[in-house]
Amino acid sequence: MKRIILSLALVGTLCLQVKAQKGLAVGSKAPVFTGTDQNGKEVSLKNALKTHRAVVLFFYRGQWCPYCNKHIKELQDSLQLLTAKDAYVIGVTPETKENIDKTIKKTSAGFSIVQDQDDSIMKAYGVNFMMDEATFTKYKGYGINLETNNGNNRHTLPVPATYIIDKSGKIKYIHFDPDYKKRASVKLLLSQL
Repeated sequence: MKRIILSLALVGTLCLQVKAQKGLAVGSKAPVFTGTDQNGKEVSLKNALKTHRAVVLFFYRGQWCPYCNKHIKELQDSLQLLTAKDAYVIGVTPETKENIDKTIKKTSAGFSIVQDQDDSIMKAYGVNFMMDEATFTKYKGYGINLETNNGNNRHTLPVPATYIIDKSGKIKYIHFDPDYKKRASVKLLLSQL
């Protein structure tokens, strides 16, 4: 019971923190970005859209987040369905390469995951937020050290948002919810592709 109350308090605190974040709007031009994925491959939105009909771009918090791992596993389990619609899947996270590897081990993710080392991709998509010191300390008490996980002391996390970007580079669909437990279902993503 104590754990449930702590979890609810943590959700409430994080929801208040990200309330100001809005993300981008459907129909707006998706910010271009380039990053390096877990295999050392350069991944760019521009190049992905040259060779695919759409990009499913999602942001996740880290390997320590069970909701992120569940969502990534669902994307991986349905990857053939997504690629059958000519979609290229890209995950973006602030966590280090070492922790991305842990995510992949937990989820068997076979798509590109890019470390957002300077938070520039999260900022461009309007999903970044700074964790306040009290919440950072609470997380540390749960054994989650963002400084170690992300390799910096910025305490930045993304709202776990998902964007579908069409061939023209416009945002066709957005799932943006400050409640980190809520994610876009694969069924919904498939219906939007």
